[in-house]
Amino acid sequence: MTHANALIRAEQRGPILRLTLQNPPANALSLALMEFLQSELDAVRSDETIRVIVIAADGKLFSAGHDLKQMTSHRGDADHGKAYFEDVFAVCSRLMQSIVDHPKPVIAEVDGLAAAAGCQLVASCDLAFASERSRFAVNGLDIGLFCTTPAVALTRIVNRKQAMEMLLTGDAIDAVTAKEIGLLNRVVPTESLTSVVTECASLIATKSALAVKLGKAAVQKQSAMGLAEAYQHASRTMVENMLSHDAAEGIAAFLDKRKPTEPSNDRPGETRDIPD
Repeated sequence: MTHANALIRAEQRGPILRLTLQNPPANALSLALMEFLQSELDAVRSDETIRVIVIAADGKLFSAGHDLKQMTSHRGDADHGKAYFEDVFAVCSRLMQSIVDHPKPVIAEVDGLAAAAGCQLVASCDLAFASERSRFAVNGLDIGLFCTTPAVALTRIVNRKQAMEMLLTGDAIDAVTAKEIGLLNRVVPTESLTSVVTECASLIATKSALAVKLGKAAVQKQSAMGLAEAYQHASRTMVENMLSHDAAEGIAAFLDKRKPTEPSNDRPGETRDIPD
């Protein structure tokens, strides 16, 4: 399955959905592009044929961030653009949160520059792979605008001092440095990038869809909790997972030293209600 609009190309390859940004030359996150991307993500939340989502981009840049020309054009509005700016950042914030909260794992495939909101997009994904030539920056201060919303995503996955150095200097870091500080999972040759991402996505797609969904949500939720509350929440999730068909059959098959007779990649798991 492949379909496209002017700004996003969606391709389903087996259990993997590739969403490719195509807004040359900078793949700017215009309001329309963000809305299209949001629509694609929302449409597959409960689609059991899709197990993993990959966000990639055409061209030499992954994304240079928000569409500054589009935003500047609204400074002539009666409110000097205030309402439009509020709309843009609200849409962007919802988009980034929906990636974090999405039941499917989302992988960023980066080949080129990811700057400002483009870097925010990478930081919001569950996994991120990049080519050796890729660079990353949150360089809003270069134009008098602190990257406050990208900082939300960035400071949640990298050390605060390293994030602040990027935010305060605006300097771009290379892919190796981005991996060292935790922004990326792997750095690979450009020609291998898509195949490496596909290999990882395909492996994830063989796992229990239910377990992945429960686990991703639990990891996100417990990160904002204190230690004791986090363990309570994680324990409840483990119980829910243990009561599922996927875990019962998977564990039985492991103990019997056989393959599962009804693997979860053929039949989505179901859980029983757990009393509070």
